[in-house]
Amino acid sequence: MAEKLKLNYKKTLLIGCGFMSSSIAWAIYDPLVPLLLNKFLSGSTAIANWSASVGGTSFIAKLLEAQGEDIHGAGGAFTLVPLFIGIIMTFDNIFGVIFQPLFGRFSDHCRSKYGKRRPFIFIGAPISAILFALMPQMNSLGALMTCLILFVFVMSLWRAPVVALMPDLTPPQLRSEGNAIINLCGGLGGLIGMMAGTVICALFGLDSAKMEEFPYVFGLAAIFMLGGTLVLRIFVQEPDSRLKLQAEENKAQDEASRQKALKEAEKAEKERMKAMKLSSSERRSLIFMLGCLFFLFCSVNAIQTFFSLFAAEILGKTGSQATMMMAIFAACSMLAAIPAGKVGKKIGRKKTILLGLVAIMVVFALYAVTKNMGMIWVALVVGGAANMFITVNTLPLVLEIGGLERVGTFTGYYYTATFSAQIVTPIVYGVVRVFSGTYMSLFYYCPVLFVISLLCLLVVRHGEVNQEELEKVVEQVELENAD
Repeated sequence: MAEKLKLNYKKTLLIGCGFMSSSIAWAIYDPLVPLLLNKFLSGSTAIANWSASVGGTSFIAKLLEAQGEDIHGAGGAFTLVPLFIGIIMTFDNIFGVIFQPLFGRFSDHCRSKYGKRRPFIFIGAPISAILFALMPQMNSLGALMTCLILFVFVMSLWRAPVVALMPDLTPPQLRSEGNAIINLCGGLGGLIGMMAGTVICALFGLDSAKMEEFPYVFGLAAIFMLGGTLVLRIFVQEPDSRLKLQAEENKAQDEASRQKALKEAEKAEKERMKAMKLSSSERRSLIFMLGCLFFLFCSVNAIQTFFSLFAAEILGKTGSQATMMMAIFAACSMLAAIPAGKVGKKIGRKKTILLGLVAIMVVFALYAVTKNMGMIWVALVVGGAANMFITVNTLPLVLEIGGLERVGTFTGYYYTATFSAQIVTPIVYGVVRVFSGTYMSLFYYCPVLFVISLLCLLVVRHGEVNQEELEKVVEQVELENAD
């Protein structure tokens, strides 16, 4: 029966609308919010005084310069504004590490007629949309920070549930393919977000250099978040997660008997959840898989963050040329998404991840050795595709370790590992750059992390589809997801 299963692409694309809307928001948030912060922080007397006391010769100054920050303010004086912007821009990752596992677990235990995940999306996405639309209209640093902190908190409320929705509604055997579609939606959302400012400024005749001041760009993301919520409300039907089986069997009985049956079912559910504990071998696999993700994302995030600086110093490329090179990396990733899911289904998730890790490690190492310009293009093309072979299969592998009933919790664990990496790697590589004196060190730093990630993965012994368990749940999943 399991072999006859095919992914419902239409339904998976509809599920992906929620993830796409959040990707649009983050693609606008990352480049434009720093500009809003800069406007207010540059006028802060306190920061000006701290900057004067620190001076421009400290290790902090060298670290900021290594990260490509302009550390000179008005009159050429040293300023700490970039440092404070960098700290504030890590809030979303910090909140993700703290709150996403928590809300993922809450969603596992949510009981409502709308299911386990959608209530979090129905509440979180509209509030996030309103807060995001308000950001460019804040007229003080305090107001902007309040809006920003509330936004990143509420986004962390529904991020794990919106990602967990696909695994919930997809049989385990098809999750790699399903995750490929979700990643395509996320990539499309990122592309829309990156182009949004330019397109809107062109349509309204606005100065693109001041797009952070216009509410239109932020409003676009808000509209998409509200639209994504409507799609999930109307077209994606998550099964009622209330414990009602016992109650339905006793419909003919009086209310007291029905309530008693419901309480017995709740008690049985609690006992079952307590009994679901990972074995020592499963815990070891989970820990090393999260370690694999941490080092992998440390490397990939370093590439995304510092490639433009590497391209300027080592390759002699302009900012627009570097952006085009990274666009090729992203495009190759998107094109590889569906093949990556199919390969993961055919040969197994772990083998597919290993294949991707070895490929990206080899091409990066070859460029580091040869320093050949042609090889950098090979590294971007092969590396982009290999990155998707890894990414598409890691989340389903982590979720398989946790089991069907803890998808939200283990989605939270997944994001804890990846967000921690995004907090750590800009600082760590910044230090590496200071001591190495060249951005060429990026192509030594990344392969080393890929090797560590690969070694962690070799320890993992769980995460492939359990065929016996799959056979037991296939019929139920098919019934719940029937059109």
